[in-house]
Amino acid sequence: MAVTAALGVVVVTGISRYLGAHVAARLAADDRVGRVVGLDPNEPAAEIQEMLSGVEHVRADAGSAPTVVAELDAEVVVHLSLVTSPEPGGRAAMKEQNVIGTMQLLAACQQAPHLRKLVVRSSTAAYGASFRDPAVFTEDTEPRQVPRGGFARDILDVEGYLRGFRRRRPDVSATVLRFAPFIGSRADTTLTRYFAQPFVPTVLGRDPRLQFLHVDDALEVLHRSVVEDHPGTYNVAGAGVLALSQAIRRAGRLAVPVFEPGLSAAATLAGGLRLGRYGLDQLDLFVHGRVVDTTRLIEEYGFEPRTTASAFDDFIRGHADRALVTAEQMAAAERTILDGIRRVRAAASESS
Repeated sequence: MAVTAALGVVVVTGISRYLGAHVAARLAADDRVGRVVGLDPNEPAAEIQEMLSGVEHVRADAGSAPTVVAELDAEVVVHLSLVTSPEPGGRAAMKEQNVIGTMQLLAACQQAPHLRKLVVRSSTAAYGASFRDPAVFTEDTEPRQVPRGGFARDILDVEGYLRGFRRRRPDVSATVLRFAPFIGSRADTTLTRYFAQPFVPTVLGRDPRLQFLHVDDALEVLHRSVVEDHPGTYNVAGAGVLALSQAIRRAGRLAVPVFEPGLSAAATLAGGLRLGRYGLDQLDLFVHGRVVDTTRLIEEYGFEPRTTASAFDDFIRGHADRALVTAEQMAAAERTILDGIRRVRAAASESS
């Protein structure tokens, strides 16, 4: 582990969101960091503003980054302002922020003479999710096919631009963090809203293996990426896996198996009920699953995130009051379903 010398100005994008706000607040409280500036066109919500007392807020988007980064004489840029699912602006606005915004920010970083470090949020969605996938992805594994989802394609574009930036600015230490889906008692994401539903739609005949990352562990890895030197690309996830059926049972929800086209319909319904917008990235994950290797992260950072099961259990504790059924009630419901299946099969056998 190489420790970075005292830092001057650190710019964090996306401070109006949970991840960016918490990263900026942690850096502002670190004596090794001189000045933290948040770059975001939106005003943080009141509950977020409370934690940003030590962070200067510049209300500007990535298009203004060249001027902002140059005027601040930034030494470190932490890029977190990626959106993972279509928002009210739709897919076009999502791509504008993720891809065009990153291009503009990297152009500013390329021209910044005193820039020492660039830390970028990425995602394990870069690997896609398909029936051709290996059992475990390493950082060197290429996607077996182009992902269907918009966010995954955006991530591939973002990482492609980053490779170009590394060639043009080899003097800048660039860290790319491929995060597994966030979860935890305080996390509010498409995934947590999916598991918080009383009835959880699943694909009939599929039980994908899933990996999660506790959001607090993501914050720790991001903080270390700034105050220490860890150039390279890293998978960041909790060890172990949970099958989707296991996760639903642990959360005290009821799975509702549907044919694969029906999951898209369920996703549309969920969006209409304000339970979250599910893109093709999430739908493919619920069909195929995804597991990544984190050996490189653990060896380089000397830090191991809590396990997938432990992270999911923390999510359950934070949503215990919303549990739909007890374990006994679930077992009784399953017995009733199995009895019904046996009766249908028996009737079919008699008729034949």
